[in-house]
Amino acid sequence: MNIPAEHQTIMPYLILKGASKFIDFTKNVFGASETNTKSIRDDGSIMHAEITLNGSTIMITDEITDWGKQTANLFVYVPNADETYKKAIEHGASSLMGLSDQDYGRTCGVTDPFGNVWWITSVQE
Repeated sequence: MNIPAEHQTIMPYLILKGASKFIDFTKNVFGASETNTKSIRDDGSIMHAEITLNGSTIMITDEITDWGKQTANLFVYVPNADETYKKAIEHGASSLMGLSDQDYGRTCGVTDPFGNVWWITSVQE
């Protein structure tokens, strides 16, 4: 099995309204990078795009009539949960669970403007 170098065995594939704005959100909040040239439909919507967050790929497309919106719950490790939580709120996310210290690290939850839930955690050292 030859998986492309930038891919993993399992990757989320999100179908969203506003895929391009979602990509911008992930860049601004998590420092994501676009790792695949966007495939664009005739109407200007995204047919396929990929972003990478610290080595993990998320695939994205804009919803269409045959493929309605499908969001996800995503757990993400970040260097600093407090800073990432603040950035997420500043970029339109709503708080689902405020910052707290848990056995597994500093954590919080937000819902992004596209309906995805992000469980943001940094590991205490």
